[in-house]
Amino acid sequence: MKTLNIAVLGGGSWGTTVASLVARNTDVTLWARNPDTVNEINAKHSNEKYLPGAKLPDRLRATSDVGEAIRDADVVVMGIPSQNFRAVLQDVKQHIRAWVPVISLTKGLELKTRMRMTEIIQEVLPGHPVGVLTGPNLAREIMAGQAAAGVIAMEDEIIVQELQNVFKSGLFRVYTNTDVVGCELGGVLKNIIAIAVGMGDGQGAGDNTRAALITRGLAEVTRLGVAMGGRPETFSGLAGMGDMIATCTSPQSRNRHVGIELGKGRNMEEIIEKMTMVAEGAKSAPAVMALAQEYDVEMPIASDVSRVLAGDATASRAFRGLLRVMAGAESEPG
Repeated sequence: MKTLNIAVLGGGSWGTTVASLVARNTDVTLWARNPDTVNEINAKHSNEKYLPGAKLPDRLRATSDVGEAIRDADVVVMGIPSQNFRAVLQDVKQHIRAWVPVISLTKGLELKTRMRMTEIIQEVLPGHPVGVLTGPNLAREIMAGQAAAGVIAMEDEIIVQELQNVFKSGLFRVYTNTDVVGCELGGVLKNIIAIAVGMGDGQGAGDNTRAALITRGLAEVTRLGVAMGGRPETFSGLAGMGDMIATCTSPQSRNRHVGIELGKGRNMEEIIEKMTMVAEGAKSAPAVMALAQEYDVEMPIASDVSRVLAGDATASRAFRGLLRVMAGAESEPG
């Protein structure tokens, strides 16, 4: 593979992890807003706030200057939280060269527009190939060298195969997919189901309950995802079922953590105050419910989670409601 210049924007846990993976294959510059984070990465090869104890590659270079990161980039990777994504992309627009691919790492929706991140990229940077890197990828496990797999999704089969080589590294295996809509929505929608599972875990639910919620939650996610243009089989793969299992069961999952704290009776203000990273499910829930209404898709689990997040119901009442819901055919909602 010829040496490419990759710009990764976002100095959080996943942005830093992806930059570290890419640095094993080619030249990469990580942009972070916080100058202290930049200095720490360059001087100490660490990012203790988001990846405590992890050693970053020596060749990974960081900057707080967007122009410096973007100007010579052959690929731009966006690891920016969903509600700040558009603003950072507007800065990118001032420096990016024509036809440079832009890949999203973000598993959320823009609240005001209900747009996916790749849709925002297409709107702000028309003409640039867009894609998404997604899957069951817990940053700390990957940084610790544990085996994992992800999916790079783009409509252009030639470009996606080239970028597969940029991201795959060691025990991190990357598969390709051309279903951008399905892969992106799988990453977005499962976050809300993970909050539901966490609500159950916070109230002492067992493995049977967790399995039922994950399975019925995946059915909800698939219904909306297919209605919006995703392929059904995508939701049975790494971007759907795989990501759902990891996010719903891992102690490292931010969305599950939010659910656990809600299940213990804490409110969202208390929970957010103590978190250093964004739980995208909490941010995207209103947009997801608006899309479910727009596409006339029933999502009872997501609906109950959304009501709890909005303060219109308690986690204990919502969870009891989920367990009492009348069961019909397994192929039906509910």
